[in-house]
Amino acid sequence: MPVFDFTQAPAGKTPPVCTYTVFRTNIHSASPDHPIMVLDNALHAWPHHSNGIFTNPSKRTSFEFHTENGTVSADILQIDARFTSLLSWLGENHISVRLSGRNQDEGYAVYKIRETAYGGGTKLSAEDGFLQFMIDRLLASDAPSEETVDEDDEETGDNMRLTSLQSITDFMNCAGRTLPDNIRLWARRNLTVARSGEVSPEERRHAQRALSIMMNIQWKNNYFEAIDPEAARRVLDEELYGMEKVKQRIIETIIQINRTHTLPAYGLLLAGPAGTGKSQVAYAVARILRLPWTTLDMSSINDPEQLTGSSRIYTNAKPGIIMEAFAAAGESNLVFIINELDKAAAGKGNGNPADVLLTLLDNLGFTDNYIECMIPTAGVYPIATANDKDQISAPLMSRFAVIDIPDYTFEEKKVIFSEYALPKVLRRMQIRKEEISLTGEALDAIVDQFRDETGIRGLEQAAEHIAANALYRIEVEHLRSVTFGAEEIHWLFS
Repeated sequence: MPVFDFTQAPAGKTPPVCTYTVFRTNIHSASPDHPIMVLDNALHAWPHHSNGIFTNPSKRTSFEFHTENGTVSADILQIDARFTSLLSWLGENHISVRLSGRNQDEGYAVYKIRETAYGGGTKLSAEDGFLQFMIDRLLASDAPSEETVDEDDEETGDNMRLTSLQSITDFMNCAGRTLPDNIRLWARRNLTVARSGEVSPEERRHAQRALSIMMNIQWKNNYFEAIDPEAARRVLDEELYGMEKVKQRIIETIIQINRTHTLPAYGLLLAGPAGTGKSQVAYAVARILRLPWTTLDMSSINDPEQLTGSSRIYTNAKPGIIMEAFAAAGESNLVFIINELDKAAAGKGNGNPADVLLTLLDNLGFTDNYIECMIPTAGVYPIATANDKDQISAPLMSRFAVIDIPDYTFEEKKVIFSEYALPKVLRRMQIRKEEISLTGEALDAIVDQFRDETGIRGLEQAAEHIAANALYRIEVEHLRSVTFGAEEIHWLFS
């Protein structure tokens, strides 16, 4: 009876040869000076554009150039750590590619990789679009700390969306450890469900949809680049008049980010009367941080499920508003502008929406009922607005640094009307500055009309009314210009 010894390696089998060393960088664009990889050019100076395939890394890490004289192999000498998984995938699947590079002293510096075999024999999910999408994602990622990952180029992959199981599978294989560990493991489990014939079609559909949502999000770390305080101040001055204490507090936040390169532990709560520009402050901060932003209007949210999504056990299950915001932003770092936080406790469904916000505001992570995976929230910066902060629960208040937005004084409202509100309306109506004027008494009369009204919304409506009246008189009565005095103002608003 024959005996087989499976512990012994087959005779003549040689171990794989890894010819390259790995370098780590977080540079987000590839160039000859910052290449994806470097190939050996000691025997040949390779053309700027070269076609060929990567060899199967289970044998040797090299690139086979297709030349007029046949196939010539060159070892890979160096590679960006983010792209090792992509390199393995290209070699294992024999993807025909075109390299763009430059011959230098240390070797042939490759900074672009394009697929050349569209159609037959290709493994790519969406022709060259997938490869460019993958390269964009890896370049935007940070170098892994332990394992090497490989990738290249930056072209036009922004329009690529991962929807099919094939493209999702390819993305996961190429992304490797650039994905957060918990999301990578979650994706493997859901991919198994999506492919399984032992679950219902509904379960497979939900698993594929969840995978598509999660894989199309760029998962970033919580490191933030420094922000120019002077540029931030210019943005605030463009958007807001006065509010010096508010601007000072925001600049202090910017300085803190520059020192720690992380977001502050607390978000901002802008509390004050209606119409005082709280939302405008929030939008200005998002612009300064250079982050995508989304809004949550708590006055329209009556059930926590609107925020957390519904379980996949239901046929019409879907993600919640918070998860949809991540998907719309396309990345995990964003500004959540939470309007009317003081109405968050007014839920009419099963539970309190304010309790859901607590999980979003904690750095431990947020879990959506549909996705069923913890979403990292260290890169989420919440900015909330409220008219009455006394209506906000103590646990929610403890997550914010409060900035009180005071109402404007009489003199401030005069400047806002004459320098901001009215010129803005005139530009929109295409009325020239010389076609309309107001006396000092008229300006006092306008502001006095809204003395007892908080904010400046009434002033903005007054500017609209005055400009419309002036335009009517110019077009119908054929006046060259219109001057408003106190009497005209009283007549318009009586």
